[in-house]
Amino acid sequence: MDMMAMVSSMLAMQAANTQTQVATSIMKSNADAAKSEVQTLLGTPSQANLGPGIGGNLDITA
Repeated sequence: MDMMAMVSSMLAMQAANTQTQVATSIMKSNADAAKSEVQTLLGTPSQANLGPGIGGNLDITA
């Protein structure tokens, strides 16, 4: 195997790795968007704007 073929194969492997990383990032972004859509459709309450201690578990054993 000559040097040029080795260099070409290494560059091709790096390009494939970069494409895989980009695809993984896009898939995660799509999954997060779908999760948000489902939570919105199901009416899952958001606790983003609530104060500390609000919306947590309630102990009613007393």
